[in-house]
Amino acid sequence: MAERSFKEEVEKLKLGDGEEFHGEGILAVTKALLQSGVSYVAGYQGAPISHLMDVLADANEILEGLGVHFENSASEATAAATLAASVNYPLRGAVTFKSTVGTNVASDALANLASGGVTGGALVIIGEDYGEGSSIMQERVHAFAMKSQMWLLDPRPNLPSIVRAVETGFELSEVSNTPVMMMMRIRACHVYGRFNTKTNKRPEFGLTDALEKPRRDLSRIAMPPMTYIHEKDKWETRWPAAVKYIEDQQLNEFFDGEANDIGIVLQGGMYNTTLRALLLNHLADAFGESKVPLYVMNVTYPLVDKELIRFCAGKKAILVVEEGGPDYIEQAINTILRRADIQTRVHGKDVLPMAGEYTGGVMRAGVRKFIEKVRPDLVTADVVAAAKAPESVPKVINDNVHGRPPSFCTGCPERPIFAAMKLVERELGQHHVSADIGCHLFSIFPPFNVGATTMGYGLGAAGASALNVKAGKRAIAMMGDGGFWHNGLTSGVGNAVFNKSDNVLIIVDNGYSAATGGQDIPSSFHPSAIRHTQNSIETAVRGVGVTWARTIDRTYDVALMRDTLKEALTTPEKGPKVIVAHSECMLNKQRRIKPLMRKAAQQGERVVRERFGVDPDTCTGDHSCIRLSGCPSLTIAPNPDPLRREPITKVINSCVGCGLCGEVSHAAVLCPSFYRASLVTNPTGWDRFKAKLRDAVIGFFQRRIERKLAAA
Repeated sequence: MAERSFKEEVEKLKLGDGEEFHGEGILAVTKALLQSGVSYVAGYQGAPISHLMDVLADANEILEGLGVHFENSASEATAAATLAASVNYPLRGAVTFKSTVGTNVASDALANLASGGVTGGALVIIGEDYGEGSSIMQERVHAFAMKSQMWLLDPRPNLPSIVRAVETGFELSEVSNTPVMMMMRIRACHVYGRFNTKTNKRPEFGLTDALEKPRRDLSRIAMPPMTYIHEKDKWETRWPAAVKYIEDQQLNEFFDGEANDIGIVLQGGMYNTTLRALLLNHLADAFGESKVPLYVMNVTYPLVDKELIRFCAGKKAILVVEEGGPDYIEQAINTILRRADIQTRVHGKDVLPMAGEYTGGVMRAGVRKFIEKVRPDLVTADVVAAAKAPESVPKVINDNVHGRPPSFCTGCPERPIFAAMKLVERELGQHHVSADIGCHLFSIFPPFNVGATTMGYGLGAAGASALNVKAGKRAIAMMGDGGFWHNGLTSGVGNAVFNKSDNVLIIVDNGYSAATGGQDIPSSFHPSAIRHTQNSIETAVRGVGVTWARTIDRTYDVALMRDTLKEALTTPEKGPKVIVAHSECMLNKQRRIKPLMRKAAQQGERVVRERFGVDPDTCTGDHSCIRLSGCPSLTIAPNPDPLRREPITKVINSCVGCGLCGEVSHAAVLCPSFYRASLVTNPTGWDRFKAKLRDAVIGFFQRRIERKLAAA
């Protein structure tokens, strides 16, 4: 069950010649794939292209109707290896995953693919997750393109440019026998626009043709001596073919400007932000007409020497807009110009940051610095005043608003796991915790503060491998169910069995690849029409040799979680200990059950929703419930007792009734102040009778107390 459904939007994928598509960038990419005659698509979810996987899943019926095969791959490496179908056959294939962590995982397959080359068009759509909103280490995909010599497209972030990049990306791949990468930044994935569509193409040579007429070509396999021929072929044949196609098809764009003694060379994906920066510096108008000439590289690798030389000739200076570091493009441009004896001065990282996202504010300041250096006459008084304005604004927000670290959703079933860990820590002391990628990584922040390292998706157990020694304590490793099926079964569990590890692994089984939007995985709880789900994680770990394994079917039972973890850490049994902590992702559960409950209520059926609360007269203001659960629905409120100063705990309306607050209190033997309330829609006669009876009994005792107080 994905974060959102595209069932209605995918109908736009059926548009034909001359019709107009209006929608989101992700949908435009899918439409472009179908218009290009793609034969197969595969991928692994991850920001910012998770929605592309969701669109493809919702459009599976349309894809099947065109003879297009779609798979949710087990990992990015699996997705990249899928492109092997394009090595020997004229099949157009596309795969998609997140950068750079996804590209790291896929790099072995991509290197082999790029070495032997392809016959059909092979397109790798990369979700470039760079900048302040990123959830990964700050690296760029550009290095992978250079390393394996795959061409890299970075189209302008508008729908016509994105669609053209997909279509020409396949052609570029075919004419140069080289896989092509297309980079999609977050804003490009979700930009809205329109373009004129073409009729979808059914592949002329299909996957069934490949199966029924198999081919093999030893020259395409990356083994000596062919690998040496591949390397030579890359430089002598494929590179020139790619450059010629880029020039002939004018994939890169030139925009003239009146200030023709200077210019800006920029990545296509930075076009909108650069134009906005020029506008704010009074160097462009609201319609995109720039006073400064622009050379927009919709292909950022390979660079086209002739085009750069033609653009820079006669100019005294250019600005290279290259987001992120190192400055691969800027260095290459300097080399190209010096070899051609073009003395145009190259500015870039001297006026723009070496690292970090090039936001509108960053670009505005960088463009201004560049203009001040090379054409100060273009800097107006308004621009100078605007540049100084931010410095005079008091930093009230920074001084008064506390930083809020990322945390678990309300009702998250992973929070009780870490509450149990903190309770065990009280008894056994601190343990080394090897963390992993996923929602559970939020445990490194308050209130839990656990987790010493994280080495990558599904590598939590592997990150504790070196600590497999005799000691007074065992290491604890974390892993999500998504990471487990991604590669953790082999690199973590299998490796631990093989090396006779004595450490403890907790596998957080919430039923989905939750952190990327709630996509299905092999152990998802609910059946799927197009995939085989409901596979047991405990069965899998026992299958590779684990003998001590426990599955907890309800993680909200904090006492059971605590006792099971304590047993795993203290048992004399040797070998890896695996705890599968199993409860459905609350966010996905709410997405699943809320429409069902709403429908039932509208039909007059009895619907019960549970909520928890705190008795203000009982609560002591200890707040251990908050410290041990961290639930966003728990907050503080003024104490109603005038003799007590401590604020009490309060449960706000975001509560989803998971019950963790009460469970933590009972497991930790803290307080009896929590109560559970049932909110009933369309109550039955019996419900109404019970409510009246409760009101009567409670009212009787309340009035009795009031009379005693009045008499006193």
